[in-house]
Amino acid sequence: MSQPFDLSQNSVVDRFLRYVRIHTTSVDNAECYPSTERQKDLCRLLVQELQALGLTDAAMDANGYVMATLPANVPPEEAARIPVIGFLAHVDTYPEVSGENVKPQVHKNYDGGDIRYPGDPELVLRVAENPELAHFKGDDLITSDGTTLLGADDKAGVAEIMGALEYMVAHPEFRHGTIRVAFTPDEEVGGGTKFFDVAKFGAKYAYTMDGDYPGTVESETFCADTAIVTVHGKDVHPGYAKGKMVNAARVAAWFIGRFREDALPETTEGRQGYLHPYQVEGNVSKVKITILLRDFEVEGLKKKARWLRSAIRRTEKRFPGAKLELEVKESYRNMVYKLNEHPQVMEHAVAAVKRAGLQPILKAIRGGTDGARLSFMGLPTPNVFAGGMNFHSKQEWVAASALRKAVETILHIVTIWREESR
Repeated sequence: MSQPFDLSQNSVVDRFLRYVRIHTTSVDNAECYPSTERQKDLCRLLVQELQALGLTDAAMDANGYVMATLPANVPPEEAARIPVIGFLAHVDTYPEVSGENVKPQVHKNYDGGDIRYPGDPELVLRVAENPELAHFKGDDLITSDGTTLLGADDKAGVAEIMGALEYMVAHPEFRHGTIRVAFTPDEEVGGGTKFFDVAKFGAKYAYTMDGDYPGTVESETFCADTAIVTVHGKDVHPGYAKGKMVNAARVAAWFIGRFREDALPETTEGRQGYLHPYQVEGNVSKVKITILLRDFEVEGLKKKARWLRSAIRRTEKRFPGAKLELEVKESYRNMVYKLNEHPQVMEHAVAAVKRAGLQPILKAIRGGTDGARLSFMGLPTPNVFAGGMNFHSKQEWVAASALRKAVETILHIVTIWREESR
């Protein structure tokens, strides 16, 4: 049976406001792990707060992973029947928008209109462009001051997991099995699970709290590959180049120009995949083109790779003397392939959302999550809403009620796993 949870005194909002002020931005292409030491500042604080809640095994390892256990508070014979459930969130924020010196703004009793930012009067969060705002009139809305992102991705998830733990510790009458939690670095730069020890974590099933609108539960991600096309040309003095030079830069430009207009990230949506040439570097002699391949089906990835090979052949024919090489690297796969083997993981999440009084929103992520990699590492891990909107931008926002609803959803997930394991 569903039970009400009084979260009026829960500190989830205060925790969120405290966490976003800590600078934890990750960086691309770092030679160390995590990519920035500053991420450990929040990790260390979380260890202290976990220990203060009584999770005595809370610790951060050398890679910045924080793990802790809330022991079961049911009889041993019942605890043995309940699978260990994990909850995860990442501490780092998106590197392309500043996350330093975040000044969260709480818009009390939001009036339903456009929101202006004290740090940037030219920046406006417009209702016409963000229709979801209308659903939160009268709520407390949290934004940045307009000079940075907010950090709801994913400090909302961090605060919600901590808020759920706080509730369970403060209410021993709330019966539960063993709960494991983890806070990870470098998710935003694709390294969130690089050194994650699934066996050490010890959960049988898990949930990342890293989605957006309240009620969202995501069991699908893109399948993802990265293609590197290397264009080899021939450089000679431009004054004497006729009939001799093969300009790799121009060859690369022509090659990229073959990409279909309707198969790019800026022209696709929903379940459509894409090819995304996003990085080009080089000179007349050699150019390296890095391309993202995305599709919800593995066969779709293969089709895109075949198209690249065809485009390479056409390019070499167009530019005699040019040589193009293709390397395709696997990034991650659609986690639905693994989650379909454990349907109860999604079923319980959807049921929990309903118990929280929300309409479940089931959708596929046009990207990847730590849960995708974890699912293929043996830990089935769908993604549950954290409530933030406009991730990766200065217009990021989250409603206080969304933070509390996510805490409530976590508690319902825990309850349902106990009920279904009797």
